[in-house]
Amino acid sequence: MSKISDYCIIGSNILVGKNVTIWHWVQVREDAVIGDDVVIAKGCYIGKGVHIGSRTRIQNNVSIFEGAVIDEDVFIGPHVCFTNDKYPPSEACPEVTIVGKGASIGANSTILPGVVIGKCAVIGAGAVVTKSVPAGEVWVGNPARKMMR
Repeated sequence: MSKISDYCIIGSNILVGKNVTIWHWVQVREDAVIGDDVVIAKGCYIGKGVHIGSRTRIQNNVSIFEGAVIDEDVFIGPHVCFTNDKYPPSEACPEVTIVGKGASIGANSTILPGVVIGKCAVIGAGAVVTKSVPAGEVWVGNPARKMMR
């Protein structure tokens, strides 16, 4: 059974899976798809048509704008912002940003439009991701770069 706070704004034509929890002051725009066992914490914005895969955890105050596709088992830390327009204010269609299965994005990161974050990749806290991140890699910094081990 899903738990959706009375203090959210939920748009039309939303698909919500089983056992979803949506906390206070969340806005979910029309045509969004939210998989099973997803938790969306307080103060988040989920844009029009955004897809969120099952078992994903979205922490407080995350903004996921139109054009984002989040796969299953993803962790998104507090205050992460997904952008969707390289040249605002444009009237162009938003660019698609994809986060692969099992990826983890640290707090206060900014994800620029059109990037792909690969399966099981890790984005360090505060990173600014300006280009695609291959699967399994750890990227940190501003602009984000592969962390050498």
